[in-house]
Amino acid sequence: MAAHDSLILPTPDQFPAFPYDPPYSIQTDLMRHVYSSIEKKHVSIVESPTGTGKTLSLLCASLTWLADEQQRARKGKISQQEASGRSNEPTWVASQAMQMRQRDLEAQDREYEERLMRARKAEEKLRAMARARATKRQRLAASVSRDAEDIEDSFLPDDPDVTDDLDNISPAVRALMAKVEKGCGGRPWSEGEEPMCTKVYYASRTHSQLTQVLPELRKLKFSRVLCRTLETGFRPDGATTLRRRKHEDDSAEMDDLASQQRQWRTVALGSRKQLCINQNIRSKPGDLDEKCRELQEGKGGKRCPYLPLPGEGTRMLDLRDQILASPKDIEDLAAAGKNADTCPYYGSRKAIPQAELVTLPYNLLLQKSAREALGIDLTNQIVIIDEAHNLIPTLLSLSSVSVTSNILSASLRQVEVYYHKFRTRLSVVHSLQLRRLISYLNAMIKVMEEKRGQTEARSEVMSIPDYMQKLGQKVDGINLLEIESYLKKSKIARKISGYAEVLSAAGQQGFATKACLPLQVVEAFMLSLTGAREDGRIIFSSTGSDGKFETEMKYVLLNPSTTFRDIVESARSVILAGGTMSPMSDVIAQLFTFLPSERITTFSCGHIVPQSHVQTLIVSKGPSGSLLEFKYAQQSNTQILKELGQTIINLCGVVPRGMVVFFPSYSFMDAARRVWGAAHILEKFSVKKKVFWEPVESSTVELTLRDYAEAARCCSIEASDKRAGALLFAVVGAKLAEGLNFSDDLARAVVVIGLPFANRNSPELQERMHYANQIQENRGHKKSLGMRDAGVELYENMCMNAVNQSIGRAIRHCSDWASLVLLDYRYTSKHIQSKLPLWIQNRVMVCDTFGQTVKWLALFYQEKKQKK
Repeated sequence: MAAHDSLILPTPDQFPAFPYDPPYSIQTDLMRHVYSSIEKKHVSIVESPTGTGKTLSLLCASLTWLADEQQRARKGKISQQEASGRSNEPTWVASQAMQMRQRDLEAQDREYEERLMRARKAEEKLRAMARARATKRQRLAASVSRDAEDIEDSFLPDDPDVTDDLDNISPAVRALMAKVEKGCGGRPWSEGEEPMCTKVYYASRTHSQLTQVLPELRKLKFSRVLCRTLETGFRPDGATTLRRRKHEDDSAEMDDLASQQRQWRTVALGSRKQLCINQNIRSKPGDLDEKCRELQEGKGGKRCPYLPLPGEGTRMLDLRDQILASPKDIEDLAAAGKNADTCPYYGSRKAIPQAELVTLPYNLLLQKSAREALGIDLTNQIVIIDEAHNLIPTLLSLSSVSVTSNILSASLRQVEVYYHKFRTRLSVVHSLQLRRLISYLNAMIKVMEEKRGQTEARSEVMSIPDYMQKLGQKVDGINLLEIESYLKKSKIARKISGYAEVLSAAGQQGFATKACLPLQVVEAFMLSLTGAREDGRIIFSSTGSDGKFETEMKYVLLNPSTTFRDIVESARSVILAGGTMSPMSDVIAQLFTFLPSERITTFSCGHIVPQSHVQTLIVSKGPSGSLLEFKYAQQSNTQILKELGQTIINLCGVVPRGMVVFFPSYSFMDAARRVWGAAHILEKFSVKKKVFWEPVESSTVELTLRDYAEAARCCSIEASDKRAGALLFAVVGAKLAEGLNFSDDLARAVVVIGLPFANRNSPELQERMHYANQIQENRGHKKSLGMRDAGVELYENMCMNAVNQSIGRAIRHCSDWASLVLLDYRYTSKHIQSKLPLWIQNRVMVCDTFGQTVKWLALFYQEKKQKK
């Protein structure tokens, strides 16, 4: 028992690797919570407002635990050998064996560090060579002429028994590559031998957000630890540096390495779109993934020059070592691949097993098919999901698939043409499966035709069992799981789409280029039907105008935990982190109902800014004394919109510099703009501040923000004869409500108009609310007196999540200050206020009159002006 207890990692009180000394108390509390959650194998929801060093704290805590875990693993190995030695050998023999084992482990460390050091030097030479040459002509793939029969051969389906490694490489080639790699200079961990080390998977929504991780990683002060002797276990302060014992064979170079900061083995994962360096195929239209796979196969004498041949196995291993030698973001990774003339997409995949930190976007982590393609095994690993307020919508979005009647018809035509063309050359298995696929497509089209006239006026929802029954007896005996397996292993959808593309290029009627890949959409829809049937629905609706309607069939997932459960049950610990995760009860209710409560923890810290830097006002009455309540039915009321306009004009007269106003919807913003224009209220805005509107086109967002920032910063707040800054109108949950920083003068006030409730008439939302109520009843939680309806709670939580994201645009660092103004009487409800972030809840002030609003705002800004 004592030996086991000694291997438990105590939560450190301090984190020496944190670059700022001392850290804020909330940063230490956050790091301790994350460290403890990982050690205790918890799932944790963490709320840390923007500006509190969330990313830095998450990295420091998780990597401190990882460093300690590596020491624990070594101590465990040595202790195990010591224990086994004591059982049947003299003490001195066991001691000597333990020392030999320790020296072996130290030698492995030195060997690996030397290898990475050589890789860093080799990479620097390649960079120098790249800088020295002005241009370099890309090597073209070797090719031979291909006759019609060769082309047709490339469209034959793959053998379903062939497994997937580098997508389509044959087993013979793969075996040869493995043999070559095993003989590459005694390199450890080659193909088929690499052990999977414990690692941190750090996911965020976009690559641009992930690029912010590496600068934070470089700030951490982890010292390099080589040739260590474990004598006293783990230091109570949580530091990862243990006492070092010199060996006679230590080189001066390795001594120098030991004094440097530790470089964590890091790999950034991305798609071919981000990492492909073969300009020859990137410049051509078509599916990049499919073109890449064709070049891997080497059919017709063509092969990608950046994917090494079996005899050139060292190229890929060298690139793998360069990737692990120093942290690289996606752009750095692509540049390293170009310098090495080796594919960075497959190089990054090969680096995964020995990486300690893996950064990747949501879609590569959350989709099981993507994890399998990349070879990601989350068993006993740490998963950190940043910007996790987007997690539930992302899970639902990734699981939703839409198919139109036109796509179904195009798919059927492609499969029929393909089958009739190649049926004499297909095996019995392929012929049987293709006939089943044709039958299934015909049945789906029949259902769509039945719904065509019924859905022009309304939508219709159908459960998965009802839909399967609707397909009819002809396909009732077809095993959809078998079709799923066939589609996945044979890659038949890619083959058929590729053949359709050839026919389209030849100008054959009915194969327009824009309809070349419909079968892959249908394949995704069919695969979705094999999931949890009770958690999904089919929604039929009509799209189009001018009497030309097209029926759409959409699969929607109602339960986001269905696809997330695999991750939670495989990983050692899952950390969901965000600036605003409130209300956390909603996250738990939607994602973690299958977990025991003792495995779920939450953490919400205050803001690092002083309380005097944030003012939160709830404004329930306008300048005329009328009640401000912007329910949907009132959003087109001219009188109410005029009152709103006068309210904002008065706020503009008090708020300095930049002021951002969020509407609950585009329709509300457009209605207000029309009324204000007719009533000359827009002209009054322009007298106070320069006015900007959220653009319709995403391409113009950057230009609008640049102009707004310039106007907000350049206008003097001292001169009463000039416009005091800028006014930006935006929409909650739209282009400007997430991921953007309105720091300092860009947002001295953030105003939220009304509550942005979603359209309750949406059939998808109605099904989600109904499903939430069903789950509540199935768990025996029947609605009783005082108990809130689960569907209504979900509806409110969606609204307040959006409000919290908009509020979070303002305070971005420790010296920032701003007012948060909530315009609607409904915000006075304690229930609504309880769903605001915790760091805001204790600062809320309810204004009984509009005069009180102006007074408190003026006092707040006067105080900030005096402190300048």
